[in-house]
Amino acid sequence: MPHRPDPTAALTDLEGVPERYGPVAGAGLPDRLDAPLRLPDPPVAPRRGALPLVASAVPILGAVVLWAVTGTAMMLWFAALGPAIAAASLIDGARATRTARRRGALEAEGARRRVAAVVHARHDRERREAWTRHPDVLALTGDGARAGDIWRAGAGRGDELVVGRGVVRSIVQVDGGTADPASARLARMAAVLEDAPITVPCDAGIAVCGPEALARAVVRALALQACLLLPPDRLRVSPAVPARAERWVARLPHAQPGHAARRLVLCEAGMPAPAGALVIARIDPHTAPPPGCAAVITVTGIDRARLDHDGQSCDIRIEGISREQAEGLANALAARAEAAYGPFDDDGAISLDELLPGSAPDDARDLRVTIAREHGAPFDLDLVQDGPHAVVAGMTGAGKSELLTSWITALCARFSTHQVTFLLADFKGGTAFDRLESLAHVTGVITDLDGAGARRALQSLRAELRRREAEIVRAGAQDVTGTRLARLVIVVDEYAALTWAHPELDAVFTDIAARGRALGMHLILGTQRASGTFRDALLANCPLRISLRVSDPVDSRVLVGTDAAAALSGDVRRRGMALVRRAADDAPHTVRIALTSAALVEATAAAVRGETPRPTWLPALPERVTLGEAAALGGDPADGLTRSAHAAGDLLLGIADDPERQRRMPAVLPTAERGLCVIGAAGSGRSTLLETIAAQTADPIWISRDAEAAWDLIARLADEPTAAIGRLVLADDVDALLTRFPAEYAQALTERFERLVYAAGAGGPRIVLALQRAAGAAGRLAELLPRRVILRCTTRAEFVAAGGAPGDFDAEMPPGRALIDGRTVQIAVVPRARPAEPAGVDRWVPHADVTAVVTRGGPLGRAVEATAAAAGARVMSLDEYASRGMTGMASGAAPGIGSDAVTGIRPVVVIGDGEQWQRSWLALQAVRVSGDLLVDAACAPDYRMLTGERALAPYCEPGRGRAWLVRAGVPVVRVQLVLPADPR
Repeated sequence: MPHRPDPTAALTDLEGVPERYGPVAGAGLPDRLDAPLRLPDPPVAPRRGALPLVASAVPILGAVVLWAVTGTAMMLWFAALGPAIAAASLIDGARATRTARRRGALEAEGARRRVAAVVHARHDRERREAWTRHPDVLALTGDGARAGDIWRAGAGRGDELVVGRGVVRSIVQVDGGTADPASARLARMAAVLEDAPITVPCDAGIAVCGPEALARAVVRALALQACLLLPPDRLRVSPAVPARAERWVARLPHAQPGHAARRLVLCEAGMPAPAGALVIARIDPHTAPPPGCAAVITVTGIDRARLDHDGQSCDIRIEGISREQAEGLANALAARAEAAYGPFDDDGAISLDELLPGSAPDDARDLRVTIAREHGAPFDLDLVQDGPHAVVAGMTGAGKSELLTSWITALCARFSTHQVTFLLADFKGGTAFDRLESLAHVTGVITDLDGAGARRALQSLRAELRRREAEIVRAGAQDVTGTRLARLVIVVDEYAALTWAHPELDAVFTDIAARGRALGMHLILGTQRASGTFRDALLANCPLRISLRVSDPVDSRVLVGTDAAAALSGDVRRRGMALVRRAADDAPHTVRIALTSAALVEATAAAVRGETPRPTWLPALPERVTLGEAAALGGDPADGLTRSAHAAGDLLLGIADDPERQRRMPAVLPTAERGLCVIGAAGSGRSTLLETIAAQTADPIWISRDAEAAWDLIARLADEPTAAIGRLVLADDVDALLTRFPAEYAQALTERFERLVYAAGAGGPRIVLALQRAAGAAGRLAELLPRRVILRCTTRAEFVAAGGAPGDFDAEMPPGRALIDGRTVQIAVVPRARPAEPAGVDRWVPHADVTAVVTRGGPLGRAVEATAAAAGARVMSLDEYASRGMTGMASGAAPGIGSDAVTGIRPVVVIGDGEQWQRSWLALQAVRVSGDLLVDAACAPDYRMLTGERALAPYCEPGRGRAWLVRAGVPVVRVQLVLPADPR
């Protein structure tokens, strides 16, 4: 540290510092470093006194009065006293001003001296605290260093590295002293802190440039500083190229194989800097730093360097470590690590095939296997006697999955499939039990990658509980030992994730824990943290506790009653060390778990004894089911659409899954049901379900997807109730169909749909409607039907609106997969296509003597003229026709009736737009008496005005060349106006 005068020499004067200069602690140091210090403002110069005119004038007036009274001229000399008094007053005022100025200057200097002493004291304290927070190698290992500072845990410990000493901004504040140069210098001095640690975030990465020997010394100092701050279980040190590393690196405990939260990589010039690691690199001059290095230290002298970081540059004093010093520190850290974590096992890892006992006899009533060693001796675990349930805890990388794998493999190797079976649940990524699926004892593996399948499989556990209870009662036994049931071991890797994804299963496992001993069902529950994960009732029934290394002593105490599991080493060579505590143990046993190889699993699978066990649950429903497969199912009857037997007249829908009873059954639409609503997105299987239902009916009525045909059919069914009695009416894409109509037609169509649905049931039709979403008018129709089939929906909101539970939503449901009455159903398919669409609309040909045509002209007007000409009819405009009609009226003939008087051609086609016909009202009425009125569908606004009809005309879809043909006494019909470009 640079030499600086000892500021404590002036602290003896602090007792007299006024309170206005800042708070002062009793020992001479302020309580807070950032408490502001106040300097006095410069003294204000005293104002110059005014000339004493009155005092000067009194002697003069007195002298004049005395002269006037006495008549003596000598009295006038007293007048000279006035100027003398004035001069004396001015001299006295100047002297007082000089005295006040000198006193103010002395007081200000004293205040600055006292504040400077406080500033120096605060700087020393701030410097000490800064070096305590951010020590370098010298601060951690030099004279006066405390051994407890090495690897001391603390918030932010190791987040920053000290790259040198330099000047930083101080938190000491000095205010006041306005316009005083000396005070301003003091304030500037207080604002900076010299000889302070200059730090750089570890994540930034550091590149050291300069002479090779000096740069290497700086790299050693930085790397050793990180190793002194963080223990080996939190930091791993490795060179970018091991062959080029110095010897001291290999001696570090941080360089041993293992897992840690951080990785520090030492790079030399030209070596690649790996991504995702903390990098300290030595680079050659004029060489760009690696991409992972945001800070660059350029060595300029034996202890001098320049730091460039975050867009700023500053001079610093650096710290260097020689190779011999580095080796000594590495050896000391290795000895410290051995004392703290214990020596590594000499025997290394244990292979499970060394511990496997012989096969158990068929009448064995235990599940005893050897999967570990304690002080070199085999250590047994018996899930029956030591359990019946176990909890295994361990943080990531501690070896929890390896322990579960070894335990399962050992049980499968010793016991036959008649004695033990397994259900495995991996909620830690889906790969922990991949290699165990080949074991015949394993009846199923479920993962968090299949949420619906996991929930379905675990729901089957309730059915397994009931089945085992029934078997024990049937055998007249007290527990599973009196039956032929195999013990079922349920292994869960990451129980917390399982219950978070499916909270309702926590109660299922608690029930199994309470009744599992008698029923032969055992739990092995793995978790990273034990505290807060298990219910008290569940944990109380799991007396077998195994704890690998955990991060929190609380977890260790919850499982094994001591903090020892939190103190286990995180070194890879200590992986698999665990503490085991059984119900009869007074203290936990420290064991080393054996590891299982893939070859051992394959050999165990090949040497299996016993037949393939009964699966714990039925496999998932297939994605394709035929109508014959659904009809082949039978059993006891049940209520609702999903039932295990169907009567005559019931319509089969598919196969329903009932995991809680471990069975499948047909899903049907009973004869008594008057209707069904099918809701699902495009491609979900709506049309398939309608075709399956239609295939089982002799004469179904399909609502056409064509808007015009659908209007006509629904109108006929609604107006003629007897037309659909006893028949099945099916309508697909109802919501899409309604949106194709204008508002007036859509409302009328919805009302007719409602009348049709109300008429469904006994004595009426059965209605099956399919729609994409239950909203708007289609949603109101869906509410009128008693049952729903919910297929895949686009969003959760649409699924809930359709009547599904939020937790049952699955955006990946395959086509034909549905929910009916809360059960999963696969819709059956039939090899039958949808019936053909109805024939098209009849073409218009003039037949009446006179046909009045209402059109706006254009292509349709030309189409009418062409059609009339082809039929041999006379075509004329309304004006021409009206004039001829008036001539006929003059001779007594009715206007507009009969043939053309000039040519004798009949029939006659008169063309005009809506306004023209309204002006020629008499001609229009005459035509309507015995002729035809043809209204272009594009003139829909004029239809009611010209026809006087209040009811809606048959719907005509725009752009299809449609028109309405109106005849007296005959219902309005829809006709086709063939355009000239029509190929027909």
